[in-house]
Amino acid sequence: MKSSGGKSRGGAVRKGRKGAQVGSGGNGRRALEGKGPTPKAEDREYHVAHKAKVLRERAAAKHAGRGGRDAAPRGASGAARRAKSGDESEIVTGRNSVLEALRARIPATTLYIAARVEMDDRMKEILSIATGRGIPVLEIMRPELDRLAGRDAVHQGVALKVPPYEYAHPGELLDLTLRKGETPLFVALDGITDPRNLGAIIRSTAAFGGQGVIVPQRRSVGMTASAWKTSAGAAARTPVAMAANLTQTLKAYKQAGVFVLGLDGGGDLSLPGLSFADRPVVIVVGSEGKGLSRLVTETCDAVVSIPISDATESLNAGIAVSVTLYEIAKLRAESAK
Repeated sequence: MKSSGGKSRGGAVRKGRKGAQVGSGGNGRRALEGKGPTPKAEDREYHVAHKAKVLRERAAAKHAGRGGRDAAPRGASGAARRAKSGDESEIVTGRNSVLEALRARIPATTLYIAARVEMDDRMKEILSIATGRGIPVLEIMRPELDRLAGRDAVHQGVALKVPPYEYAHPGELLDLTLRKGETPLFVALDGITDPRNLGAIIRSTAAFGGQGVIVPQRRSVGMTASAWKTSAGAAARTPVAMAANLTQTLKAYKQAGVFVLGLDGGGDLSLPGLSFADRPVVIVVGSEGKGLSRLVTETCDAVVSIPISDATESLNAGIAVSVTLYEIAKLRAESAK
């Protein structure tokens, strides 16, 4: 029986169709392709990697604008270690150590912050100093920071990368001092391995008018983050030269007219009233336990001792140098009157 109108219901019958059908023109396929590959993290404005990239670019531009003036001498304390094999950079870890290093204006290339690190007053000051000096700040995941700091280090969510120190040449150090018309006053270290002693000696050298410090290439301390901190900023203005052979360097200084003065408890001369204090002088100090080596002692023009009470066996190397520098500075000032 037919429905009213003599027609069956439209849509109730599925009609087949032969031949080619009209396609989408590829629109469906392109829709499935999406919007292309995901941008890199540093190209996404909301990502921390992008912020780090911007800071690096700003720091690079700032450095280029200054003509590289911040490439100052560069500098491991208990909170520092070598970055990796073949890399002489140091990694300073821990909030107190990193903050002290930044306060002392130790040259640094990167500050690493753990993601979602807890912010306290120290962290706020660390970030403030780093951004103020244009040091790139990178936020990384804790496992990566663990690997960077080392297995036994307690980084507390922060680490600072310190590049290797750039040493002066002993000959150039002497030439520069003479060109300035100054009377040379240097300190040479013989077998001292404590970076805090080196930092204290640099500080005293700067305080009493010395022009530089000389360290041997072997069996001696070098400029580390700990030495930088102990120098209390003096390392930024007092160069440290590295001698491939300390004895030969001292001999070359003697030929140039510099008086080589060794410090030793059993010296033949007493420090007070040195008659040659107004001459060009290099003070040589040895370790507290071993003192000066034989070859260095034989090279010295004079070996001087500092009078101390019988209750004290010896003086720390840094203190001995400070006392000697003070005496020479005082005698020079008196002779200049």
